[in-house]
Amino acid sequence: MPPLEPRAILAGRPTARPSVGVVVTVATSSLCLAVALALLLRDGADGVVTAVVLALVPLPLLLAGVLALDRLEPEPPDVLVAAFGWGAGVAVLLATLLNTAGLDLVWRPMLGAELGRYATASLTAPVVEELAKGAVLVGLLWFRRHELNGPTDGIIYGSTVALGFATVENISYYATAPAGTLAGTFVVRGIVSPLLHPLCTSLIGVGVAAAALRRPGRRALPVVAGVAGATALHALWNASTAAGALGLGVAYLLGAGVLVALGVVLHRDRRRIVGLVRRHLPRYQELGVIGTGDLRMLSSLRARQRAREQVRGALGRGAARALADYQQAATELAMLHRRYDLGLVDDDAFVARRDPLLLLMGHARVVFAR
Repeated sequence: MPPLEPRAILAGRPTARPSVGVVVTVATSSLCLAVALALLLRDGADGVVTAVVLALVPLPLLLAGVLALDRLEPEPPDVLVAAFGWGAGVAVLLATLLNTAGLDLVWRPMLGAELGRYATASLTAPVVEELAKGAVLVGLLWFRRHELNGPTDGIIYGSTVALGFATVENISYYATAPAGTLAGTFVVRGIVSPLLHPLCTSLIGVGVAAAALRRPGRRALPVVAGVAGATALHALWNASTAAGALGLGVAYLLGAGVLVALGVVLHRDRRRIVGLVRRHLPRYQELGVIGTGDLRMLSSLRARQRAREQVRGALGRGAARALADYQQAATELAMLHRRYDLGLVDDDAFVARRDPLLLLMGHARVVFAR
């Protein structure tokens, strides 16, 4: 019997190694990142090292905030890396080329240099950048649909690709800031508006996640709605720069409203997942896979964490890791039942996914319940 690979089972893959698609995406993104940076900094930039440092300063905090949303049903790390890389490489390169083309071929000849730059920022850039970032989310919908189990997953992936994009974009802004303006540029981009890109692309993520839970033929509308919302929010923010403090205040107010709305969506989605656990997992108690008290523990993030701490103290890190795998597998099993109830998974696919999860849960219980 081959050794059990928990990471593979949880990710729904034959092995724990990253898939060919992920490897190709990361490699392509790395190449695009190098080309994009060469283009963005082609006129020369004396403070590249400083620019990189400033762009990276808020990133750990922002990434930690995104990953904190992912504790109930963590996404595969390799897919998150691929999403971040896409935003930092492919999306930035596409946006650089298309925004420049729009400015040089359309807006500058029509409106002149200054108004042309404003039109590019307000009209072209929001469409180009959101489509470039959202392309990888549509790719997930096409190739890794089982990873999208609800709006939380969409927000996580959308925010991740957006943070990759924003980090590289900030490097270019900081490196090319005119003398004496670097501090102000950092305040505006790194402190005042670090959530712009994540907020916008999260709307696409919510749309893509909604599409993943629909039957074929009904998936286009939520994706289009997500892209439209992201583009509109992005355009409003960029256009607000011409209206002074009032315009900025309106853009901030709308952004805050979107942030609150996403928070409500996240809260409701967490309650939905807990409800799925309570609804579908009791049937496995007779098999001995779900133990007494497990449902209560699985229904609360705090209870899950407390259980892992207790097991770590009593049995060590290996047992705590097994309990974490058990918790995630139980959550995946509950969401698999939902997809089956929605008619998105047929009988054979359901059994093929369910049985390895049950095997992992049974194996994990042997380790952490000693």
